[in-house]
Formats: sequence, structure tokens, C-alpha cells
Amino acid sequence: MADEDNNQIKQVVVVTGASSGVGRAVALAFGQRGCRVGLISRNEEALNAAADEIVTAGGEALVCPIDVSDAEAVERAAERVESRWGRIDTWVNCAMATVFAPVMETTPEEFRRVTDVTYLGYVHGAQAALRRMRSRDKGTIVQVGSALAYRSIPLQSAYCAAKHAIVGFTDSLRTELIHVGSKVRLTAVHLPAVNTPQALRQRNKMPLQAQPVPPMFTPESIAQQIVWASEHAPRDVMVGFPTLKAVWGQRLFPGLLDRYLGKTSWHAQFVDKPNQQNGNDILFETLPGDPGAHGPYKDRERGGDLVMWLTTHPNVVFASAASVITAAVIGALALIRKD
Repeated sequence: MADEDNNQIKQVVVVTGASSGVGRAVALAFGQRGCRVGLISRNEEALNAAADEIVTAGGEALVCPIDVSDAEAVERAAERVESRWGRIDTWVNCAMATVFAPVMETTPEEFRRVTDVTYLGYVHGAQAALRRMRSRDKGTIVQVGSALAYRSIPLQSAYCAAKHAIVGFTDSLRTELIHVGSKVRLTAVHLPAVNTPQALRQRNKMPLQAQPVPPMFTPESIAQQIVWASEHAPRDVMVGFPTLKAVWGQRLFPGLLDRYLGKTSWHAQFVDKPNQQNGNDILFETLPGDPGAHGPYKDRERGGDLVMWLTTHPNVVFASAASVITAAVIGALALIRKD
């Protein structure tokens, strides 16, 4: 009986892309809350390291080394998690792939691979989660998106297109859940630049070493936003001021942004160091070793900004707004009475 009660208390979470970067930080954040975390990625060595971190933090972990582009493999991983812990409460889609190269220097195979991982991986994950959540009419699916889902930049056309596709898929799925009256929750969390290992491990066909377009944030500050979104399930979360700026800039001045980013964003994605990948990247095959959550720019990353804090403290925002409105009304009434 005690085991059954404990099973009901501990949240069961699946995180794709859990071997490094944001996915790694998200998995650990859930582990620190005592959750049971299913870890999905291709890099088994890194997943084992992530599992050790989670167990040390007080959670439980199940390593599922698969490729999210393989729908059947994703389904088998979901079955393993459900068999181990009885259910899936939260599914976080976070796996990604990208290629740093101009459109005409990106091969059809590279476009297809980025699409298979970054877009279809989310489709496969959402379907696997829904197969288990619909019968309980309960659960949360978190789609980790990007500011680039709304405002594309040069040299990452495949990735930007895949992130745009995720928004279309998620919006369509949301309407279907509403149509059938489902209580399964669906939320999208759109990120700014984050200092993750992708700068060195994702395919880079350019002569210089890649970097996230500054300012860049810590994976842990982003993980806090994703965990909060999994609990509250707003429709969308625009994480940080850079994301808000990109999204609203696109809505208001898309043509100006085209010209601005065409002139500035090309060089902003690189540092003045030679690209030393020499063909070693994780686009089609994983690399050995544990990359961890952080990328090579720890001296330049920053924690959460004011927008992130306000996002996770909406009651403070509403209370402040109410106070301002109340004060204005009282002042106006006082002036009316005086007259």
C-alpha cells in the first residue's frame, strides 16, 4: 500500500533531448523535485550521467537511448516508462538538430534530418504521450519552441522552418483537444538564445565557430521556465525579453527585421575562432562523451531577466496593475468630488 501511495505522489515526466543543453537542465530540474524522469536521447553515455545527477538530487531516472525521428522507437520508450511507473504525467519535447549553412549549401539530406528530429520528433513525442494521457483524460505536453519559430534568421533555415512547423502542429492539436473536451493540457515555451553544447556539436559548415546570438541565458534559468509552464500550462510562454522583442518586432515591422537581420545576424552567430569540427557533429550520429548542459560560453551567459521573473509571478503583476488602476480611480473620484 505504501508503494502505491508513493507512486501516486511522484510525478512521472519524460524529457526528449535529455542528454545535453536545455533538455538536460530540464530533466535535472524535475529530478530535484523528486520526480521520476524518463530520459530520451541518442547519447546513452550522457543519459547515464544525467540519470546519476537525478538520482543524486533525489529523483528517479530511466534511460531510454533512442532517436526521436523513429516513431516506433519513441513509442517503445513511452511503453517502457509507463511499464516502469504506471503512467506519464508530463511529456517535454526538447530534442533538436540544426545546420549552420546558407540554404544553397544545405543538402536535401540535411534538411530532411533536421525536419525529422526537430519537427517530426515533436509529433512522435506528442502522439506517444497522448496515447497514454487520453484514457486518463489528464496530463501535460510541453513543446519547447524558440523565438525562431516566429522570426527566422539566416544560416539556420532548416531549424527555423521546423520550429515554425511545431507552432502550426501545436495549434492544430490544441483545437482538436478543445473539440473533444479533453483535459490534457498543451503548452508551448519559446526560448531565447541559451548557452548549450549545440554551438560545438551541431553541424556547422561555416569557417568560424558558432555561438547563440547574444544575449545568451543559462540552461538552468530556462529550465525553471519550462517546469513552471508544465505546472500552469499557459497557451504560450515567451521566455525573456529577447524573445518578446523578436516576436513583437516580427508582428509590427517584419520588413525592417528582414533587412536588419540580413545585415547583422549572419556574423552574430559566430565568434572569431576557427571551426574545428572537422566533420565531427551529431546531425546523423551522436558523438561519444557527456557534453552536459552548458556550452563553451559560460563567461557570457546570464541568469533569468525581469520578463522571466514576471512570467512566473503573474499574481504580482496583476496585483500591481490592480493597485495602479485603483489608485487612478480613487484619484479621479476625488477630483470629481472636489469639483
